[in-house]
Amino acid sequence: MLPNTGKLAGCTVFITGASRGIGKAIALKAAKDGANIVIAAKTAQAHPKLAGTIYSAAEEIKAAGGKALPCVVDVRDEQQISSAVEKAVEKFGAYTIAKYGMSMCVLGMAEEFKGEIAVNALWPKTAIYTAAMDMLGGSGIESQCRKVDIIADAAYCIFKKPKSFTGNFIIDENILKEEGIKNFDVYAITPGHPLLPDFFLDEQPVIVTKESATHGALPELKEEEAQPPPKPRSGAVEGTFRIVKDSLSDDIVKATQAVYQFELSGEDGGTWFLDLKSKGGNVGYGEPSDRADVVMSMSTDDFVKMFSGKLKPTIAFMSGRLKIKGNMALAIKLEKLMNQMNARL
Repeated sequence: MLPNTGKLAGCTVFITGASRGIGKAIALKAAKDGANIVIAAKTAQAHPKLAGTIYSAAEEIKAAGGKALPCVVDVRDEQQISSAVEKAVEKFGAYTIAKYGMSMCVLGMAEEFKGEIAVNALWPKTAIYTAAMDMLGGSGIESQCRKVDIIADAAYCIFKKPKSFTGNFIIDENILKEEGIKNFDVYAITPGHPLLPDFFLDEQPVIVTKESATHGALPELKEEEAQPPPKPRSGAVEGTFRIVKDSLSDDIVKATQAVYQFELSGEDGGTWFLDLKSKGGNVGYGEPSDRADVVMSMSTDDFVKMFSGKLKPTIAFMSGRLKIKGNMALAIKLEKLMNQMNARL
């Protein structure tokens, strides 16, 4: 287990889902440093099947050495979120760290708030045993899981990082290895038992969980020397672009306003573009006539899988199968377009 250092003493941590499971584990880890914890969760009254409420969690946090502010919050309700933030500011002055649900928005937020607020995403390498897992997995599932403590320790590592550590998708085991943790059996419910890979890392678990030099996170976005593209061939990539072209409209162009360039490796690869700035939009082989706002590099197989909905862009990006240069916010817009086209591909 990762020891506490006291670095979070006096910090205020806003944690959604902190009444039980992973959220509460992170809260208790931070509380041991003397942190202020805002418990933002829906459960105010005891559930017949799920242990824990925001008030019982508050008592545990106080016992661990922290201060607690229980707030009833449904993250789908903007007013409840705003109210909880206001209460946090009133009680603790401000909050400096937040844990909440993660998605591709991490990339856009990291860029938007660069230098002010660090935004990172954390994934477990394996399934984590929680009440939800117990309900979904059935009897005996716990032996294939790790404890919530591994996520709490990994989150603690991120909390200790400077604000410059932002825009990363981090695997819990990788960042803990960098902290010197070698024995991961301490996190297992049943030490020595085979573990179930996390559901969101099931595209290529070996690749996704591979150690890297970037804190178990995303590859650095580096400039690469351009390679002369091979001649295009008819095939899945050309077919995908043909369907994309047929799906374009002035409304899509108006809503997107971006030019995308794809550097594809493998058969039917080379340089392709998707122009969503020109009237009506356009696709084609070769470089776009206008400078690309976003350049994406990947294999032809992964390109087809992404546009057909068989590979999530987040997973591809996190595992290094997709490299992005340029405007991250516009890259996220393309993901929405992909979702619209999935049914046709």
